[in-house]
Amino acid sequence: MTTATQLPPGVRLVEPARAHDPYRDMDLLRFSTAGSVDDGKSTLIGRLLYDTKSIFEDQLEAIEGATKRRGETGVNLALLTDGLRAEREQNITIDVAYRYFATPKRKFIIADTPGHVQYTRNMVTGASTAELAIVLVDARKGVLTQSKRHGFIASLLRIPHIVVAVNKMDLVDYSQDVYDAIRQEYTEFAEKLDIKDLIFIPLSALEGDNVVSHSANMTWYEGTTLLHHLETVNVGADRNLVDFRFPVQYVIRPHQDFRGFAGRVASGTITPGEEVFVLPGGRQSRIRSLESADGELHEAVAGDSVVVTLEDEIDTSRGDMIVRKMNVPTVATRVDAMLCWMNDEPLDPSVSYILMHTTRQVKAYVSQIHYRVDVDTLHRQETDSLGLNDIGRVELTLAQPIFLDPYQINRVTGSFILIHPHTNVTVGAGMIRGEAKTTAELFAHGGGDQATAISPNVVWEGWNVPREERETRNGHKATVLWFTGLSGSGKSTIAARLERRLFERGCQTMLLDGDMLRHGLNGDLGFSPADRRENIRRVGEVSRLFFEAGNIVLCTFVSPYRDDRDRVRALLPEGRFMEIHVDCSLEECQRRDPKGLYARAAEGSIRDLTGVTSPYEEPVNPEFVARSDIHSADDIAVQLEVRLDADGILKA
Repeated sequence: MTTATQLPPGVRLVEPARAHDPYRDMDLLRFSTAGSVDDGKSTLIGRLLYDTKSIFEDQLEAIEGATKRRGETGVNLALLTDGLRAEREQNITIDVAYRYFATPKRKFIIADTPGHVQYTRNMVTGASTAELAIVLVDARKGVLTQSKRHGFIASLLRIPHIVVAVNKMDLVDYSQDVYDAIRQEYTEFAEKLDIKDLIFIPLSALEGDNVVSHSANMTWYEGTTLLHHLETVNVGADRNLVDFRFPVQYVIRPHQDFRGFAGRVASGTITPGEEVFVLPGGRQSRIRSLESADGELHEAVAGDSVVVTLEDEIDTSRGDMIVRKMNVPTVATRVDAMLCWMNDEPLDPSVSYILMHTTRQVKAYVSQIHYRVDVDTLHRQETDSLGLNDIGRVELTLAQPIFLDPYQINRVTGSFILIHPHTNVTVGAGMIRGEAKTTAELFAHGGGDQATAISPNVVWEGWNVPREERETRNGHKATVLWFTGLSGSGKSTIAARLERRLFERGCQTMLLDGDMLRHGLNGDLGFSPADRRENIRRVGEVSRLFFEAGNIVLCTFVSPYRDDRDRVRALLPEGRFMEIHVDCSLEECQRRDPKGLYARAAEGSIRDLTGVTSPYEEPVNPEFVARSDIHSADDIAVQLEVRLDADGILKA
């Protein structure tokens, strides 16, 4: 055997894996495909693998043989992912098929999910870790309920990038009219969802049009190809690198002198020497070291699998969580969540399910079902149970606390699964909205039922001049426009431009701004969660008074909590409250920083700044989304004016 001393001069041994792995330092994109039955998901993935030369020769030979046995000509690309025998016999996808490939620009992991309604639960599984979702629509069939369901689930799962691939364009003669009609219908549906990045691509997976190369059959389409979009879409921007969360998975104790805690960093970053808390006990310590398979680390970031050692001996076990001292998650035994039911047997409130949250396992009851969502209309429906593929908002009561963050800011600590205690079958997957509040807590924060939350010894008096009479005289309907978004997103600027346009049209308006009311009516309130709720409660009551006076009321408030905004909505008649999400990235808001709040937060002089050290719950189904980092305030004001005209608000 050759030894190092026998090597020729100037020649040294090199670690093979590191020397010959050209993909080691590449970005990784996880994406999923979904759609209705026979929309061509497996064929599309097969086309990507085939055209990027990511198929081994023996695989190609096996698929060619299977194609011939089926009596088909050429290569059936769908068979590359339909790995189960039952799938190939029925020509459908049943299980989630994962495939891996790479181009010179990026690595990819694909989750090919089933299209049948009864396998929607598999779509939830496949998309749960995805950063991009491809929703396929058959150009011949148009937008189906299943296409909408997958878009809705993708928005619930907070997948930041969604591609609607209008497939089988070759079967509609590559018609631009067909594509435009599908695009318009799906866009109208998606406007009701919380989708940050939505693009449309017309293609033919079978023929390869617009998959890897631009199609000569659709010269009218000037957008990107699918592969180019996959290679260039921005990934990693939505990772939470602020809130350090380390769920303990395993305690390593090889001898008496070493005690380490193994797991994966769920979010945030950490370095040796930082002060930390260990939940649930709340014991304080410091990070002594961070160990990995490659040796000691100077920093651990989200996604790293590490062993953490602490300077103090603290009783810690699987299911506990290590967090930064000044940034702790919510510790709760009552949880408000959106739940996707994934079992043939309906949800049974009397059953104590097993809730798996990070590495923690607790008993849980579904103590309340608030509503079920109609996927076609996105309307809320009253129900006392959830069936297979139903999605609803529920409240869970837990036997032990979990350590949670809202799903919108942390996909790991904001998600969970429910397991049946007798069959060990996964029956549901949930996205946490926050800690559920008791009725007493809601009243303490200014919430609760309007009919009972009143001062004693008072009698309600009706309006002297009814709103309807005021609307007739004004020539337009009264409404409340509620602008919500991060500080610096442009809420006040947009509202001011819109109010000026409406005023010049002769409309009766009132603009209520957050800073304006905190100089007077709400000057006694701070920025704690309780004070923020009371702030919005008072604003809601004031906006209702101006509404009853026949005004178009424009309210510009960060209003970080969904429940607070929903309570204001409940004060007004149906169709007279428009929630406007002024959507702008945190990075852009920090760059603008018109009031210097982000700079002061970075210096430590502001502790509770929404989006940085305090949570912001983005609207789930706002009536209007204003992308203020793309469009100008004037353009958005014009769009809103057009929307008010279309909704019939600007005429009595």
